[in-house]
Amino acid sequence: MNEDFHSGFIAIVGRPNVGKSTFMNRVIGQKIAIMSDKPQTTRNKIQGVLTTEEAQYIFIDTPGIHKPKHRLGDFMVKSSIDTLNEVDIVLFMVNADEGFGRGDAFIIEKLQQISKPVLLVLNKIDQVHPDQLLPLIDTYREKHDFTEVIPISALEGNNVDQLMNVMKDLLPEGPQYYPEDQVTDHPERFIISELIREKVLHHTREEIPHSIAVVIDSIKARENKDMIDIQATVIVERKSQKGIIIGKQGSMLKQIGSEARKDIELLLGSGVFLELWVKVQKDWRNRSHYLKDYGYREDDY
Repeated sequence: MNEDFHSGFIAIVGRPNVGKSTFMNRVIGQKIAIMSDKPQTTRNKIQGVLTTEEAQYIFIDTPGIHKPKHRLGDFMVKSSIDTLNEVDIVLFMVNADEGFGRGDAFIIEKLQQISKPVLLVLNKIDQVHPDQLLPLIDTYREKHDFTEVIPISALEGNNVDQLMNVMKDLLPEGPQYYPEDQVTDHPERFIISELIREKVLHHTREEIPHSIAVVIDSIKARENKDMIDIQATVIVERKSQKGIIIGKQGSMLKQIGSEARKDIELLLGSGVFLELWVKVQKDWRNRSHYLKDYGYREDDY
């Protein structure tokens, strides 16, 4: 082990849909956080681990901070804000293509209350003209005294190495918390449910994306075969949503299952037989016992 080894926890915060999950998946080199063009995709704090010869970066990809409309939303925002006090570095990620917004002002207000290094990361620079960046940087600098400002493209990889080097220098000297081949602290069951939810988000519109949860009912390896049987249930709030997710003659559910199965096979390194059901639980996002059943701890909302 390198005697000058650095390690620590890094929170990625920002408005919904600024590219936090895309960034973390890129630096980890594996999909552990689901991605969608719909806001508020991430619901739980996803922990990703990157180990190099010189440092161990432990990323926490938080739910996008937004004005909550239900108890699940309360949980998501509280989860993000609580993280700020638990880490060594905060990455405040913004969308360079959108500019400063009210959501950013709310987050900066929270950042004023912490003493940790805060890096302003302007993501999606591949979508804007370079001349637009300096005025945008000035706007954010007027609002907060950032430790560093680093423009990147998480999708294309531009400047990501520079950001990693800046973080390495800011991380305290410390031990290797996780084995070097470990990329997340989440159990496989959780990641499998997220991969299924990602496919539902991708194929549905309007009110459905944020009305769903995915519960893994069983995971069983077949004897003497390189095959894993997985049974899962997609939870929705209304009967009409159930019909949309199932689709005509089951076509939508079949497509969701087929695409999710491919990602799950990559994750597990094994063949997968995936069975999906759809179940209605009215208003589950506002009911504590359902939130608890679906993996949201009661003390978090």
